[in-house]
Parts: sequence; C-alpha cells; structure tokens
Amino acid sequence: MPKLVDVSHQITDGMTTSAGLPEPAVEESTAVPGVVPGHGASTGRVAMVGATGTYVETPAHRYRDGADLADLDLARVADLPGAVVTTSAERIGPEAFSGLDVRGRAVLVRTGWDRHWRTEAYGGPGHPHLTEEAAKALVDGGAVLVGIDSVGVDDTSPVTEGARPALAVLLAAGVPVVSHLCLLDQLPEEGFAFFAVPAKVRGMAAFPVRAFALVD
Repeated sequence: MPKLVDVSHQITDGMTTSAGLPEPAVEESTAVPGVVPGHGASTGRVAMVGATGTYVETPAHRYRDGADLADLDLARVADLPGAVVTTSAERIGPEAFSGLDVRGRAVLVRTGWDRHWRTEAYGGPGHPHLTEEAAKALVDGGAVLVGIDSVGVDDTSPVTEGARPALAVLLAAGVPVVSHLCLLDQLPEEGFAFFAVPAKVRGMAAFPVRAFALVD
C-alpha cells in the first residue's frame, strides 16, 4: 500500500513564519448560530497573511497578469511525479540538478534547514537558496513545481535589497514555488507523487498548503 508522508509545518496561533510578517491569529469558537439543539458544532476564524507556514506562490505573486490561486491549474500542484535533490550548499547552483531529468516533475530541494524552524537561525543569514542560474536550469529542464525546506528559493539577506531573481524566473515560466517544506528526509529520491494544493481564493497569490507525498 502507498504511504502518505506529510511534509508541511502546522500553523499555530501567534507563530512566526518569517521575521516581519504578521503572525496568524487562530480563534476557535463553539458559538454557532442556528444550530439544531442537541447537535454539536464548532467553527473558527483564522487571520493570516498568505505567506504563512508551508505555502505556495503563484505567478501573480510577481506578475500582475499571472495566474492567482483561483486560476492555478491543479495539474501544477497535484499528483506530480516527485524528485528530491539533497544538497548542503548555501548557494544552490544548476550543478545540483545535473544529470537529473526534471521534466514534468515536482523538484523538492532538501537542505535540512527545516531543523531551524521557529528559531532565530531559521530566517537569519546563511539560509540555503537557489541561484538565478539554477532556476533557469529547472525551467529549461521542464520542472512543473519547485519546493524547498528553507525560507524560500532566494537569498533574503539585506544586501539583496529585495531582489528575488530565482522566484521571478520560476513564476515567469508558470512554475509554482512551495517554501518552508519539512521532513524531506522521509521521502525517497524518486518514486512518489507530490501534492501541494491551496484554497481556491480569487485575488490571492500565495497561500498555505498541506503538502504531502504519496510514496509507492
């Protein structure tokens, strides 16, 4: 029987995903008007930015005419043949994917940085990221989704002044990007299907996902 492996972080009230972003507010309530007496019901409210927890970014995140969550083709985020690439490099160049057939695949970059999740080190300098050349190699190779178990696919240090070249290259090609993955060491290099489906929200360009793999 295939095995399900969850590779997403949980979202909790007041947690920090990235320094400077608003924290999510999770409120659970049992006061549901109109409920039939004798029947239990529970609802809740979540206020958060799209870039919370493990989330996917769509082309609209960088490009005004790009697909947003409501336009996102499910074929880009569901039941994708996956490949895990393991690297210890901080700047991950195209050589990391040399010899790997990425066409039609979700390429998940395993760096082990998820071990720092919710610590000061996680968003600090030195987190692993792709170079622009690596992003171009993935696009040229035909990858349909790129994920990473780090802050994101770009260097976010102050010296970059907000430049996000790898993200720009991937989203321009219609390749969704999933950031803040975890537990990629529990996946094989190949032989699994990857899913990272967000809610179908019009006007939003990034949103949390329950990312998981179906391992043969």
